[in-house]
Amino acid sequence: MNRARSSLDKDPHLHPLPYRERRQRLAVAELGVVDYDDALTLQTSTLAARLGDAVGDTLLMMEHPHVYTLGRGADERFIVGNPAGVPVRRVSRGGQVTYHGPGQLIGYPILKLEGRDRDVTKYLRMLEAAMIDSLAKFSIDAGRRDGMTGVWLGGRKIASIGVGIRRWVTWHGFALNVSTDLSYFDSIVPCGIDGCRMTSVCDLTNRAVSMRELAGAMSESFARVFGYDETVSVDAPEILRTPQLMAGDG
Repeated sequence: MNRARSSLDKDPHLHPLPYRERRQRLAVAELGVVDYDDALTLQTSTLAARLGDAVGDTLLMMEHPHVYTLGRGADERFIVGNPAGVPVRRVSRGGQVTYHGPGQLIGYPILKLEGRDRDVTKYLRMLEAAMIDSLAKFSIDAGRRDGMTGVWLGGRKIASIGVGIRRWVTWHGFALNVSTDLSYFDSIVPCGIDGCRMTSVCDLTNRAVSMRELAGAMSESFARVFGYDETVSVDAPEILRTPQLMAGDG
């Protein structure tokens, strides 16, 4: 059995109650390519709706056009060059600088953490576990590195995490390289880690993997790791026109 998959059975973050809370339903929206600023507006609106219980737990998945983002306390000096003139955004997530662009699966979980799940470190480990599980479906033996957030294969990083939490509702999230043009990482110090090298699903599998294929695997793994009994697909027009999501950023 693949080590990444077998490790799930030993991970305390993945056990059923009493180790973690069970959840009923997760809405999953695969939104295609969304401009970063528009996605941030959608996130903040969904966050406000979740804080008011107008919507349930939601996982937004998408791609972005090229953009570098800085966490709220990130050092701009970690952008060491930008010859392509990629837009830069500073946002209220944790972490340093990262790159988002075509071929990268972005996930923004808008979840209400309750009970024993009100633990930021546990939440980060669960995000990692979900990605490790999804990658195992493509025979990629990914894992963690001590003292570092994200998902790794040896010395190369395949997925980054930067989250925000407001009154125990999560936002921001993860970025998993599928068919990403990794050269864009050469202009930054990824996550502020000197010498950090990135990799991608397509580089590791030597085959074309579609975003839809990876998003489907990630949706299943996310629901399993976080203990949802049911997932419901929400299409882009439905989530974008939901009245509660137009109520402001809370």
